[in-house]
Amino acid sequence: MIEHETKALWKRAIGWSYDLPDVSSQAVPRFGFEDIKPSPNYLDEVYLEIPRSTVSLRGIAVLLGVPGLALSFLVLVPLYWNMLSINWSRDWYIALTVVFTPLVGVWTVASLVKIDLKLPRDEPIRFNRMRRKIYLYQYRFHYIYLFSRKHWGVKPVAYNWDDVTAEVYRVYAPGHGGLIENVMLSVRNPETDEVIDRVFFTHTLHQGEAYWAIARLFMQQGPEALPKFVHPPRDWNDDDGLSHMHCLAPKVEWPADIDRESRTAPSEGEAL
Repeated sequence: MIEHETKALWKRAIGWSYDLPDVSSQAVPRFGFEDIKPSPNYLDEVYLEIPRSTVSLRGIAVLLGVPGLALSFLVLVPLYWNMLSINWSRDWYIALTVVFTPLVGVWTVASLVKIDLKLPRDEPIRFNRMRRKIYLYQYRFHYIYLFSRKHWGVKPVAYNWDDVTAEVYRVYAPGHGGLIENVMLSVRNPETDEVIDRVFFTHTLHQGEAYWAIARLFMQQGPEALPKFVHPPRDWNDDDGLSHMHCLAPKVEWPADIDRESRTAPSEGEAL
């Protein structure tokens, strides 16, 4: 089953800078992309699959977070034990601060660790030119509902290609390399022009421009419009060459019905 977001989002999220050429644009890419790495996962007459990862460095949260959680436990247990001597009627605001502030920190770290462990090793996007749709292997998570199956897990979605916009976001983050540029994909309801979903695309502007140009050329003209890529495609379910954290991450397993639909052309008489 393909799930869709129905709640309207901001038309522009914080940090928006500009949009890349729209899906019908014939604009020529600024740079060549035959050497893009990683190259598309797969390409034929029907569909194109591009790799994606919402976390650029796997393992950081686990390496730092797990020891941090263990240390927090050792510190918090005696702290809360000593709180039994606090006069709650007089110092209730101090008590609440002492109780909830560490818990919020622990909960946040635990969420980051869970994302690091549960996020799939690849979150591909399939562009089906025969159906004029895109299919996203989307992993949803929620920092508050840490143990909720409803709010965590792979929930593939499909949208009409013509409703998709590639947006460039820029944020200046001192201590993190200065200017951070990434690309998001927003999906609009064609009837109301409301943004109904916004998903991560790439961590860098260069990669975002390259992948978006590849997708546009493929959807407009087909695979013959694309060059021969320098780097061979990657099978992300193959452990060879992957980091230890990537090997521990769940493999990509599309639901059977979505997998079949995203890889095939519509049959005669099939409703799109």
